[in-house]
Amino acid sequence: MVNYRLLSKILGQLLFIEAFMMLVCLGTAFYYAEDDVFSFLVSMLITIAGGLVFRYLGRNPDNRLSRRDAYIVVTATWIIFSVFGMFPYLIGGYIPNISDAYFETMSGFTTTGASILDDVEHMPHGILFWRSMTQWIGGLGIVFFTIAILPSIVGGSMKVFAAEATGPIKSKLHPRLSTSAKWIWSIYTVLTLACLVAFALAGMGWYDSVNYSMTTTATGGFAPHNDSLLHFHSPLIEYIGISFQFLAGINFVLLYTALFKGKLMALLSNSEFRLYLAVVSIATIWIMYLLIVKNGYMLEEAFRCALFQVVSFITTTGLFNDDAGQWPHLTWVILGICMFVGACAGSTSGGFKCIRSVMVLKVIRNEFKHILHPNAVLPVKVNGQHVPQDKILSLMSYLAVFVLMCLFVATLMIAIGIDHTNAITISLSCVSNVGPTLGTDIGPVMSWSSLPESVKWMCSLLMLMGRLEIMTVLVIFTPTFWKDN
Repeated sequence: MVNYRLLSKILGQLLFIEAFMMLVCLGTAFYYAEDDVFSFLVSMLITIAGGLVFRYLGRNPDNRLSRRDAYIVVTATWIIFSVFGMFPYLIGGYIPNISDAYFETMSGFTTTGASILDDVEHMPHGILFWRSMTQWIGGLGIVFFTIAILPSIVGGSMKVFAAEATGPIKSKLHPRLSTSAKWIWSIYTVLTLACLVAFALAGMGWYDSVNYSMTTTATGGFAPHNDSLLHFHSPLIEYIGISFQFLAGINFVLLYTALFKGKLMALLSNSEFRLYLAVVSIATIWIMYLLIVKNGYMLEEAFRCALFQVVSFITTTGLFNDDAGQWPHLTWVILGICMFVGACAGSTSGGFKCIRSVMVLKVIRNEFKHILHPNAVLPVKVNGQHVPQDKILSLMSYLAVFVLMCLFVATLMIAIGIDHTNAITISLSCVSNVGPTLGTDIGPVMSWSSLPESVKWMCSLLMLMGRLEIMTVLVIFTPTFWKDN
């Protein structure tokens, strides 16, 4: 049986954390003395009330969390956080439509970065700060954040971590998950602060630096300006953005080993990082060549724009310094591949993940060898470690579901009336948590406001499934999941 009392208790505690996040934004609203003060005050009170109701329903629970409970609590957390998270938009009238407000909030928490706002620069500072904060909290995971600060709230932490963490192989820094979570969040915080200081030293204002640093290291892409980092017309700021997007796309455990322990060879010898670096390098050189030949870009501008967009797409950040919708169509294919592949597992990025691509390439290589040597035993090894057969089966299942999900949703969108190029890139963008698309109606620099409401709800679900790596959500809809044993 599902332990509903324990689930209610956990959800209630998590809503108190969300209310505290709103309190921080309320402080920002007070500081700038804008009209979003009332919006955050009421939203915070509603969220606290919701937390109290869940806590009341979860009184005197059995504190044993099963694997089934873990999958439910993770999925429910992201949905409920988005429901309460849309109140600042709705109450203040900044996004009066429920579909749009939920879409914007889910896009924030899943770090997708797709937005229905046509003009963000007319929004109050507190609301823009809330958008950025949702991405920063969602970057490493809402429940993972809770494990780091309040490990006693989430019983059965390892089961919850398995349900929320990204990638086929879950890496930790310490045997105790709560300690490992603290270390990873510390690395994330240090990276965010370093990005903030770098942006500020490059000439960006403190408010903008805080917002951009949160959404850059979260690989989310929400920006307080309509034209993203292009707003500053500063190559230095763009190179800083490239650097921190790239770092945020590296496995945080590997990043800790390389930067904080000084073991750079561990980074360079890692097969996932090598593939990540290779895809970025090849895609950048190819697009740079096309921009010089087809669009007449100068060498440095072509290199900077190509590298920025490639890193932004592969890390699923969504920031931009140029309109890739005006580039040659072949560049769309290259960026689409980057969007699909994604960066490293254990980072804040979305997509299929480089570690899975490494495993798929090794499985394909072994199949070719099996054709020549049918009786050979050819284990799949990643970084010198044997990959169990069950992990390979899970990998191939995930790949099949990932592709089928994109095709199914794209087909539904085409049936509704969305242009086929937009439909394919929108579905891939949502399930990979990228944000920008490469169509003509909704390009990389455009909002998603023109989409029908049914498509927005579809995209919201797809963003959630992409952030929780599809299986965590889909398993809840299987009959086996609800059987007593």
